[in-house]
Amino acid sequence: MHKAAKKANAASPMASGKSQLTAALLCFFLGGLGVHRFYLGYTGRGILYIALAVTSFLIIPAIALFVLVIIDFVRILTGGLQPKNGSYAKTL
Repeated sequence: MHKAAKKANAASPMASGKSQLTAALLCFFLGGLGVHRFYLGYTGRGILYIALAVTSFLIIPAIALFVLVIIDFVRILTGGLQPKNGSYAKTL
């Protein structure tokens, strides 16, 4: 294999081993902290969720966070939210 091709493949690794069930459970139980977003590789969005959680003593960020978590939960269950660098691992 050509060196450049090896580097290109190494630069964008597939997200192997990401479970849709795990992502859904993380979203359901720890969605307010954005743990599911970190798990799926969306670090920036995970940080946003943490920032909203920290500032949730204000009513508007708390409502926004709740809406975002519900949307993510539905998208994970329907397959609309995939890991950033690939797809979910095949389950038996």
